[in-house]
Amino acid sequence: MSQSSQRPTRRSFLKQSLVGGAILGMSAKSYRSVFADEAPSERVRVGMIGVGNQGGPRNNLKYFLKNVVAICDLDKNYLAEADSFLRKEANIEAVQTDDYRKLLDARDVDAVVVTVPDQWHALMTIDACKAGKDVYCEKPLTLVIGEGRPMIDAARKYNRVVQTGTMQRSGVEFKLATELVRNGIVGKVNTVNVTLPGPNWIARAGMPVPDGAPPEGFDYDRWLGPAPYRPYNKNHVHYLFRFYWDYSGGQQTNFGAHHLDIAQWGLGMDDSGPVSCEGTATYNPDGWYETPDTTDIKYTYANGVVMTCRQKPGTSSKTQGTEFVGDKGSLFVYRGGIVPSSPDLLKDVEVPKIVTSEANQRHVNNFFDCVKSRAKPVADIEIGHRSATVCHLGNIAVRTNKKIQWDPAVEKIVGDDEAAKWLTKEYRSPYKLS
Repeated sequence: MSQSSQRPTRRSFLKQSLVGGAILGMSAKSYRSVFADEAPSERVRVGMIGVGNQGGPRNNLKYFLKNVVAICDLDKNYLAEADSFLRKEANIEAVQTDDYRKLLDARDVDAVVVTVPDQWHALMTIDACKAGKDVYCEKPLTLVIGEGRPMIDAARKYNRVVQTGTMQRSGVEFKLATELVRNGIVGKVNTVNVTLPGPNWIARAGMPVPDGAPPEGFDYDRWLGPAPYRPYNKNHVHYLFRFYWDYSGGQQTNFGAHHLDIAQWGLGMDDSGPVSCEGTATYNPDGWYETPDTTDIKYTYANGVVMTCRQKPGTSSKTQGTEFVGDKGSLFVYRGGIVPSSPDLLKDVEVPKIVTSEANQRHVNNFFDCVKSRAKPVADIEIGHRSATVCHLGNIAVRTNKKIQWDPAVEKIVGDDEAAKWLTKEYRSPYKLS
């Protein structure tokens, strides 16, 4: 989505949105019926920024359904699909636009959901906080570590609720497992093992295709935003963006944002992190995509805990997760269950019924509750930043082939100025992190 030195005014937003249906295709009457005159305490009115893939009908759009009043995307096909879904499932005629700033300028929008490629997370979240909107931002929270602290500063300065979309924080199995670990069920933790899936680029894309012209109805230049310019390729955008360094960090930041987050939670490190990181990686031999096929990364914490994070192609959903190992046993948690090293470990624990699909709605509901109460959500922006930092440190280690020394108190790489350059990323002009 584009940046501009001049935001549209409220009047210009309404004018562009309503006159002749040029953008929205809806009447002033239906606009008013969507933006009902309700207090935020009664209904949190949500603008969806990005309504394809994770932001679409099978994911976030479904979970925010009854609260959606506006949708935004740079792909007209995604907008049309989202509009059809809202009309069919909830009889909602949402405002449509391709410019997220118009949602931020609307006084009738209380909160926004940011479900866009990672290179846009920081700019959109900061802009939303400045505009007085609460934010649900998808994971990983950042593209690079250096974006996180400015995002937190904006949330705190403007008193905004910002939930990171790491919905495992609202999963009953993860909440129980991490509580048990922190309360000593496996004894003193000495090792954590995290297993991530391999890339699914080939399953999604098949084979490489030549660069070409963007399809009609897709604003590719604004999709790139602060990322460096490169020719359009259909296998680099939409879902597949996550396998190119300019836009994301592969499965290390995709699933790592979930399972490394659970490791941080169980270790009681939500406000801290490891002190060193080193690792190796292998890549697609033909260079079809940029991020790793496999990884073997080792983190060390100041208290002596060693965490390994391995990305393995072919892993099943029941083998992707986080294992805590202590002197009394081990506990492995994945989406759908908790596996102890011995049944006796959980003999006195009442394990609730686990329905994995419920975690997403719980996470969204927690966000709504906090918008109303102004409390911090379960995956507050600080937590999202710290967990993303662990992911990024792993990528820095494998990309530089160096052992990274990290100071979690000041959030700096120690003793290596070259490695420290990986903490930030230059934005394409005229985009700036402010």
